[in-house]
Amino acid sequence: MALIIQWLLRIAGGLVILAVLAVSLVYFLASRSLPEYEKTLVTPAVLSPLEIVRDNANVPHILGQTDQDVFFGLGYAHAQDRLWQMITLRRTAQGRLSEIFGSATVDIDKLLRRLDMYTLAQQSVSAQDAATTAALRAYANGVNTRIDEINASSLGRGAPELFMFSQPIAPWQPADSLAVQKLMALQLAGHLQDEILRARTSLALRDEKRLADILPDAPGAGVAALPEYAQLVPGAQRYAVTQPAPTHPLSPVARRGLAGASNAWAAARDRSASGGTLLANDPHLGLSAPSVWYLARLELSSGGVIGGTIPGIPAILVGRSDALGWGLTSAYLDDQDLFIEELNPNNPEEYRTPDGYKPFATRKSIIQIKDENPITITLRWTDNGPVLPGTHYDIASITPTGHVAALGWTALSPADTSTSAAVRIMGAQSVEQALKAAEIYISPAQNLTVADRDTIALKVVGAMPRRDSRSQSRGRLPSLGWRSENRWQGMFPYASNPAFVAPVGGIVGNTNNKVVERPFPLHVSFEWGDSQRVQRWQRLMQGRQVHTRDSFVEAQLDTVSFSARSLLPLIGADLWFTGEAAPEGTRERQRYRALSLLSEWNGEMNEHLPEPLLYAAWLRALQDRLIRDDLGPLADEYTHLEPLFVERVFRDVDGASIWCDVAQSAPVETCTDMARLALDDALIWVEERYGSQLESLRWGDAHQATHDHQVLGDVPLLRFFVNIRQSTSGGDNTLQRGRTSGKGDNPFQNVHAAGYRGVYDFADPDSSVFVISTGQSGHFLSRYYDDMAQLWRRGEYIPMSLDADLARAAAVGVTRILPPQN
Repeated sequence: MALIIQWLLRIAGGLVILAVLAVSLVYFLASRSLPEYEKTLVTPAVLSPLEIVRDNANVPHILGQTDQDVFFGLGYAHAQDRLWQMITLRRTAQGRLSEIFGSATVDIDKLLRRLDMYTLAQQSVSAQDAATTAALRAYANGVNTRIDEINASSLGRGAPELFMFSQPIAPWQPADSLAVQKLMALQLAGHLQDEILRARTSLALRDEKRLADILPDAPGAGVAALPEYAQLVPGAQRYAVTQPAPTHPLSPVARRGLAGASNAWAAARDRSASGGTLLANDPHLGLSAPSVWYLARLELSSGGVIGGTIPGIPAILVGRSDALGWGLTSAYLDDQDLFIEELNPNNPEEYRTPDGYKPFATRKSIIQIKDENPITITLRWTDNGPVLPGTHYDIASITPTGHVAALGWTALSPADTSTSAAVRIMGAQSVEQALKAAEIYISPAQNLTVADRDTIALKVVGAMPRRDSRSQSRGRLPSLGWRSENRWQGMFPYASNPAFVAPVGGIVGNTNNKVVERPFPLHVSFEWGDSQRVQRWQRLMQGRQVHTRDSFVEAQLDTVSFSARSLLPLIGADLWFTGEAAPEGTRERQRYRALSLLSEWNGEMNEHLPEPLLYAAWLRALQDRLIRDDLGPLADEYTHLEPLFVERVFRDVDGASIWCDVAQSAPVETCTDMARLALDDALIWVEERYGSQLESLRWGDAHQATHDHQVLGDVPLLRFFVNIRQSTSGGDNTLQRGRTSGKGDNPFQNVHAAGYRGVYDFADPDSSVFVISTGQSGHFLSRYYDDMAQLWRRGEYIPMSLDADLARAAAVGVTRILPPQN
């Protein structure tokens, strides 16, 4: 017996030693790819000495003597910290994910091949201006120099993920950067999904008039520039400044409700306490680890610029220079249409046009799949755009037999100069120059908010399709592609895009809300991303005569829900303080406790409070009860609360209270009945997941920010190292937006939020601040992988300075890149 125990101990000890050795080996191999920031590199790819000074937040300050060298430095820095992210984005755009990930990503590859985005990016290279072409080439040289360095010095293949997914790394090309930019357009696009859902809902409803309830139009004339403060506050005087004061995680297709969003606002000098213009911007995208954003500073011939970049693209997309600040929000311009194309019954390789049947433009494309045989698909294009099969976007559910669907989209341009516009904006020295630079911007459509030292402005930038005034669907539903009145008639001139320059009221901004009311086809869009946050924004902006950097920060971090404040009195009007006392332990008693908590709540979606969870669960259950009997399984597509729908129902706008009656039941249910039943549903759901002690609930337990690694995030054990989870405040309709997933067992997880926040004060530009949601590094063993995550969660920022000496004073490393000695 003793001998057996002895051998068991030896075996156990041996296994422990082997495990320790295996872990040590994995750690050694993974740590080899950690970049070294303090070093000197000699390469013929630079023209003159170049420095990459990394400040104490690991933000690279790239200091060179020529713009080409500076863009080289940005490419090198991106590849040091985010190589895996970059090559994954490139593979996604190319439709080549399945070569690494197998059959799990075949559908993604099929879609990207059919959109032909990479081919279009290659064709767009020749359309760029000379400065951008030089920037693209220099940036690619920087990326490739890092790849060569990795290969020559055996630096762990450049990223830990590349040990698990061993594939050769092709050299970076200028087209790769343009492909990443097009991929971002796909991530921000949402009109196609809206068209299809509107069509499916229209087909499902017994009374099509009810379509205006569940998919309501944004009310009002639009908000972009606010009126003078003096008009709103009697007796208020204009402030006179006397002296300035100091789906698959890798899928680029967003589900409905999770496409682009953002906030941006600016204040003129007479609305600023410091006497300088102010600008705040926080673009919203899907959360991930690492973040989509990467902070950088470039010292260009036009001056220093600092802000947020996207690895793969050689430009500061949001940020500031000494002279100018610029921010972006999704414009929701309707730049997508789905066309139903009729096939020739005698030849399915032809489709109907206004002039008769015409052959599809076709091309074969082979998709290589890891561990499986390759598949060949046929790409087909019509005059209106690429044909998408019925398996994509639920297109089959709305496509008649003998027809196919084609997508018209401005991003499918073979001469896309959006990257040139981004490079030009970096060099702009005034609002006027920035707006001029944006004229060649095509997609994705954005609201460009800009501020120089004297002026503020907001303009919708991006190509706006010119639709015929006789269009059958006006772009709201899929339309018949062979009818000439449904086809696009080119693009409107840039001057047609809405603009608000130097408004009298001194404030401009956007929360993805409706910006303008104009007749079709100059309408811009019928679908907008927000009707709620803008209400709170208007109140905060007009609640004070002058603003400061701190008041703009406060607005960015505001967590009060206008939706909660407006809807709870409506749906609870007949429930609060009514009925008889209920014994402890009964359902009625629990309902009473919930209503008591909500009656004293101010609508603040604070992570430490129970009320936000009760409110969110109640409204989610209520909307589902209102629509489930009418829409059936289609109700699952309405994953998020539509506040305007609930308001229409409970105010009985145009008979909308009919939604409260369950059509399949004999009794006639009232809206009060539905509110009561939904509250009980919500309480049962909450109790099953978080317990019955309502006062002890925390919104943050349900509203966790999910910064998950897109590939390793589901790997057992490893996920604890690569995923970043945080309790967060905010919600779907707060300025500090934390858009919930809307699906699964955790429908309130925060999956879409501000990955970048920046606030710029031009009275003292170096007092400007910014932050991203994770850290600069994409390497999970780096201390810079998640070092900004807690700052982001707490609403803290880091300085945004163009002072090179300050960067050097606390540098964590300086990389010197030198040309060879003659």
